[in-house]
Amino acid sequence: MKQKQILEIIYEDRTIKVKKSWFLRLLRKIFRVNRKHKDRLFIRLFSDKKALLELYNAVNQSDYTDADELMITTLEDAVYMGMKNDCSFLVGNYLNLYEHQSTFNPNMPLRGLLYFAGLLQGFLAVSQADIYGEKLVRIPTPKYVVFYNGTDTMEDRVELKLSDAFEVPGGCMEFTAIMLNINLGHNHKMMNQCKLLGEYATFIEQIRSFQRSGYELEDAVDAASEYCIEHDVLKDFLLKNRNEVRQLILTEYDEKKHLDNVKENAREEGREEGRKDERINIAVKLREKGVSISTISEVTGLSEDEIQGLGEANHL
Repeated sequence: MKQKQILEIIYEDRTIKVKKSWFLRLLRKIFRVNRKHKDRLFIRLFSDKKALLELYNAVNQSDYTDADELMITTLEDAVYMGMKNDCSFLVGNYLNLYEHQSTFNPNMPLRGLLYFAGLLQGFLAVSQADIYGEKLVRIPTPKYVVFYNGTDTMEDRVELKLSDAFEVPGGCMEFTAIMLNINLGHNHKMMNQCKLLGEYATFIEQIRSFQRSGYELEDAVDAASEYCIEHDVLKDFLLKNRNEVRQLILTEYDEKKHLDNVKENAREEGREEGRKDERINIAVKLREKGVSISTISEVTGLSEDEIQGLGEANHL
């Protein structure tokens, strides 16, 4: 008979034994890992443990050195960092979630809250904590960092708060997303401490620079890759993964372009709706003055049936 594999998880000086198969199922449920999702270049670069630990140290001004103790799990466009063999996914007693955004999203605190709620459910299940008991249950401190490299003007560091979304000020809850601007020229200290982050910012800026010069996106990516290789920026990564990098950038930009088009279409529909409302108001006023339906139709562009309906609705 095959012996069941048991994991021993240490939490608050207690050793908890759980079945490995159960623990892995729990991880999959918590993180909802989607292996088919398309990574962003940022996530691809920092999926390496040493690179991620360097980024963590730069963000927190810490000096952790043992990258092998990190556990990395991706969720959509996010990276979770945790300590290997520790059910709480901790680095220094902090539950960390890093996310990359190329467009500003004011709903990040709400998204982060939902992420952490799911993670804490798993944490409590594995640690067998009794939240109904008299003893205070200690939980890791959440840290939610959003790395922003969009084209909108943004300060180096912005705090987005859940309470900004409340219908009525006040309430009993707060959750904060720290947004860090990682465009070239911002957050110099962090960029200097994390060389890879600075090189990523340079690469993205080179793509945009070539685009401003008239290059199509694919040509801009190739030209930026050549420039960065020549100037020892992401050189090893680009030499090994150049085709993948091109595809990641093209996919990311296509997604952004699609979202921008959706937003613009929505704005245009709103503008068109506003223009139609204005034409309707004009038509109503002209009807009140006794102007003929055919003339009103010619002036406003509304159909005669629409104008007739307006008259009936307003008992004209």
